[in-house]
Amino acid sequence: MQSLSLLAFDYGLKNIGVAYGQSITGTANELPPLAARDGIPNWEQIAKLITEWRPQRLLVGLPLNMDDSESELSQRARKFANRLHGRFGLPVELFDERLTTRLAKEAARERGHKGNYATKPVDSIAARLLLESWFNSR
Repeated sequence: MQSLSLLAFDYGLKNIGVAYGQSITGTANELPPLAARDGIPNWEQIAKLITEWRPQRLLVGLPLNMDDSESELSQRARKFANRLHGRFGLPVELFDERLTTRLAKEAARERGHKGNYATKPVDSIAARLLLESWFNSR
């Protein structure tokens, strides 16, 4: 089996969580989250991440409702994924991210974070969980 490296993004309007992983071990590591302004990231920061980590594929969490319907945030995540592909030419895959934020908050509490997620965002934890779920689904 050939190794595949990925950068995963947990899209949000204020922060975008980031994780890096590779398929041989099926593990992922959290990277510092990116600040976003109304969902728009600093594209230069993403370019630096791609240059540094050299992923072969990008993964973007798709925030679906529990009934499989899409929300406004789902549409914005799709647009972000399309822009990633257009700017960097890498394959981009959307992956169901339901419940990753809740699981990320639980993981943050286990690490000793208190309830203020504005100062200790869980977005990169969610990106790691998203990527690990993607590996487990393969």
